[in-house]
Amino acid sequence: MPSKDVVEQLSYFEKKVLKSLGKLKKGSPEEIQKDSGLDQLVEVMNASSWLQAKGLVKIEESITKSYTLRSPQVLQRPLPERLALEVLAKRPGGKGSMADLKKSGQLKDEEISIALGWIKRKGWGEVSKDNRDTIITLTAKGLDTLATKGEDELLIERLAEGEVREGDARKEMLDWLRQRKDIVNEKHNVTRTIALTPDGAQIAALDLQIKEEVAQITPELIQSGKWREVDVRKYDVKAFAPTVYGGRKHPLTIQLEKVRSIFLNMGFTEVTGDYLESAFWNMDVLFTAQDHPARDVQDTFYVKNPERIDISDDEELVDRVRQVHESGWNTGSVGWRYRWSKHEAERSLLRTHTTVNSARYIWKNPKPPFKVFCLGRVFRNEAMDSTHLPEFTQVEGIVCEEGANFDMLVGLLKEFYTRMGIPKIRVRPGYFPYTEPSLEVEIMWNGRWMELGGAGVFRPEVTAPLGIQEPVLAWGLGFERLAMAIWGLDDIRDIYVSDVDWLKRVPQV
Repeated sequence: MPSKDVVEQLSYFEKKVLKSLGKLKKGSPEEIQKDSGLDQLVEVMNASSWLQAKGLVKIEESITKSYTLRSPQVLQRPLPERLALEVLAKRPGGKGSMADLKKSGQLKDEEISIALGWIKRKGWGEVSKDNRDTIITLTAKGLDTLATKGEDELLIERLAEGEVREGDARKEMLDWLRQRKDIVNEKHNVTRTIALTPDGAQIAALDLQIKEEVAQITPELIQSGKWREVDVRKYDVKAFAPTVYGGRKHPLTIQLEKVRSIFLNMGFTEVTGDYLESAFWNMDVLFTAQDHPARDVQDTFYVKNPERIDISDDEELVDRVRQVHESGWNTGSVGWRYRWSKHEAERSLLRTHTTVNSARYIWKNPKPPFKVFCLGRVFRNEAMDSTHLPEFTQVEGIVCEEGANFDMLVGLLKEFYTRMGIPKIRVRPGYFPYTEPSLEVEIMWNGRWMELGGAGVFRPEVTAPLGIQEPVLAWGLGFERLAMAIWGLDDIRDIYVSDVDWLKRVPQV
């Protein structure tokens, strides 16, 4: 049996909740509020939280997910792969190219690559290369699907009729729709159940006197004589009291300052740049072909106003970059062997990496040695999930000096992560249009390897037009993913959720 002090220190609301649970045994906050006659749900929850701290009740929570369509318009247009399937089915042998899909007028430019990805994923077709074009050949499964709707398409129709709860549809199909942009909204529904513990049941069975209580005697209570009718709440000096937190910096700010301090202490100079860039500096200078998939609208945010940015401030550089793309210029490369378009290079976009700052720094400072780094926002038109954001921070930098080599790059990256407190790091081969050799950096996170970014040695096709002959070591690393590992988070989106409790708890060092 709980001590007499525990009983005497019960508040008015706590007694109300206990009495109600004495009849209900367990129930939702709404059921307890209705039975107890309390005016507000918050009164039930506050009292239940204190009762749980005293070991008299137990609060259980369960979270279920539900899904709805983001817009009714989703149902009005078939999925891109369905449109592509119908176009390809009319071609001889169910075989066609990306150019055929574009000429059909059935798909928007940004939908073609999406359609190819899902056709391959669903087993509707096989994708291959023929010279410079991509060829799609429908499989028997794809042809059979012409007359029937897929499970994900049927799920979209269900969602158009109303909310679909987790468990009422196959998880794989829900995941498929969540991976697409602008298809479904996900809602988390929290269900709480409050139940008596054995100690709570013993107290609830007592004849509790429920009287209005006050925290202190006021002149009004004394003058009116009402002090005789109320209970003066007893205080437990050993009771839990919330910790008081003062103002503090956001954890991301602290981590950014730490990254900045590490590079400055390693002898680097910080550089900055603008969010708005031309495709020339963001892509062309870095030897990214003008037909590279990364330049599609599904990967890059292009800007309508201004639609173009003038790049004629250095016509000699523009001409060198053009020659590098078309024939390799004097770099020993054959280039991409296509007709380079200045009109395409002038398109304005939100920078997809801060490497653009490094390229411009080399152009303005073509005399090594130098070591620079940049911490800045970048933007990529990606679907948001547990490890991806359309807007994130990149940790990027370059080293240029005589004798710089790949081993130096690997050692520098390992030194940086060691100073950041990451003990387990590995590198593996990678591919980027503007570095060779290239690597990808991974760290251990939640028992598996998570990619943090890429690095490599700039190709001559990048450095030669900028006036540099010495090797340039370069890297671009994801800052938020690094923060996830440091804080032990499972979802990158949690970093930007205004969870005040988490912000109070997270270490400041």
